[in-house]
Amino acid sequence: MTEATAPRLSEDIQDTEPKIDYLVTISQPETHLFEVTLNLVDYPLPILDLKLPVWTPGSYLVREYAKNLQDLVAFTGNKPLSWRKVSKNHWQIEKEGVSELSVRYRIFANELTVRTNHLDATHAYFNGAALFFRIPGWEKQPIRVAIAPPHPEWQITTPLPAVTQKANTFLASDFDTLVDSPFEIGHHQLYQFEALAKPHELAIWGQGNLQVQRLIADIQKIIQVEAQIFNGLPYERYVFLLHLTSQAFGGLEHKNSCSLIYQRFGFRVQDKYERFIQLVAHEFFHLWNVKRIRPKALEAFDYDQENYTPSLWFCEGSTSYYDLLIPLRAGIYDPKSYLNHLSKEITRYELTPGRKVQPVSESSFDAWIKLYRPDANSGNSQISYYLKGEMVSLLLDLLIRSHHDNQRSFDNVMQRMWLQFGQAEIGYTPEQLQEVIESVAEIDLSDFFQRYIDGIDDLPFNQYLEPFGLQLIADQEEEPYLGMKVNSENGREIIKFVEIGSPAQVGGIDAGDELLAINGIKVVANSLSDRLKDYQPDDTIQITVFHQDELRTYSVILASPRPTRYQLKPVDHASTTQQQNFTEWLGGMLSTLR
Repeated sequence: MTEATAPRLSEDIQDTEPKIDYLVTISQPETHLFEVTLNLVDYPLPILDLKLPVWTPGSYLVREYAKNLQDLVAFTGNKPLSWRKVSKNHWQIEKEGVSELSVRYRIFANELTVRTNHLDATHAYFNGAALFFRIPGWEKQPIRVAIAPPHPEWQITTPLPAVTQKANTFLASDFDTLVDSPFEIGHHQLYQFEALAKPHELAIWGQGNLQVQRLIADIQKIIQVEAQIFNGLPYERYVFLLHLTSQAFGGLEHKNSCSLIYQRFGFRVQDKYERFIQLVAHEFFHLWNVKRIRPKALEAFDYDQENYTPSLWFCEGSTSYYDLLIPLRAGIYDPKSYLNHLSKEITRYELTPGRKVQPVSESSFDAWIKLYRPDANSGNSQISYYLKGEMVSLLLDLLIRSHHDNQRSFDNVMQRMWLQFGQAEIGYTPEQLQEVIESVAEIDLSDFFQRYIDGIDDLPFNQYLEPFGLQLIADQEEEPYLGMKVNSENGREIIKFVEIGSPAQVGGIDAGDELLAINGIKVVANSLSDRLKDYQPDDTIQITVFHQDELRTYSVILASPRPTRYQLKPVDHASTTQQQNFTEWLGGMLSTLR
């Protein structure tokens, strides 16, 4: 953020006690170490408690940020102060009656994700939860952050407003805002643009094949479409932070900004570009759904431990439903492309065995121990609340539209949630969420919630799609079913996943085994499908593997082919009503899909 464009706050802010100031010094970026100094004035208690958050809102995993903290010292003037560590993320400083004190520490930052910190010779990026202490009991106090960059030409971009007459200094109104305001510092490209008469910034770190003006134009369209749903923008300024790297995908929402990471050469191919646009649409939609419309369990954050809610299917899943729809409504792609993207999502859902094991409400509740910690059995035992939440939101949208002749939709659910909870930032309970959806649908949805949200019944896609002239068709491959996935890794063929109940699993094959041969002839991952086409269902084949370095051969009986892809296609002889419903839902003509 340049001096010319930074919004300004007067230093004439309300006097508060204690006065909290942070200085972030970047003296040797090659070491990956941030040098952080907390300066505290008029802290009233004899013992100063400091806690580093263990997680950051929007990413539901205890990440133990304290593991990166080192070299802590406390002092007043030139006098050291005694301190002790109480728990993994909790320190206590003996204040000894002084009115002013400082705490200095360093944070190692060499993990380039949207939810961690990264520092090298080219830039500095950090999230507040991973860098700054929380002072228990004083979370509502304003906090000033000053940045000392290693070179004067390094620019600073953050959603926080700059402080008047203080170079490189920014003000957070409270600790939650500090956590919610990432910083990008360095040689990044900075673009400024307007949308709906409000200023926006796009900061890009890294090189790639991105066409910036095209992206900005599409971002403006996304902003306009999403703002139309909620009748305006709830901020005065918004910042997009984008990191381009070799292989990465992700985003993290913030109240007035978002952090995005994407593969640097992933913009030329249209399908990959559209995937990135969906990521932008997803994180921007979160400024309403999650940052302001949020579950009661996330109304006040507990930074020391997990915050449990069964409603992430709505927070993330409904947002995922909209991240495909928004670019369609913005004219970035057409209904045919939209249905292709949705077909891929349905395919991922239908090919996940865990959908028959874990309800989506449980998936949400267990996010802290499962979604972000996948293992070889995850596909068999769990379902993503992003993915199934998207599927459930699709069905609810179609249900509401069908019952109200497209005069109502899931948009009305989002609008009512915004008016009832989001504007005032009042957390909602799972029961209140269901009540709002039922009030829009004007239907008792108890059975729907019991079967598809709190239960594991198969989702009846065709029942809900038929009024819109669509059907879900399963495509089957030619080869018989084996039930395992294999990847080539450093010249070895590693079995990454074995589906429960599959021929491979029944035959004794484990994830982690190294695949060597079928019927005595070497096989590699990219030829496995072709090799299986030489056999028929009920054939017995000999699969040779290394199992924990031991050579083993298993007899496996192949099964009948299984669907490997699902596609949304028009029904035969669609009625006028079906065609009209399709147009009201997605725009365009159903006939253009053939």
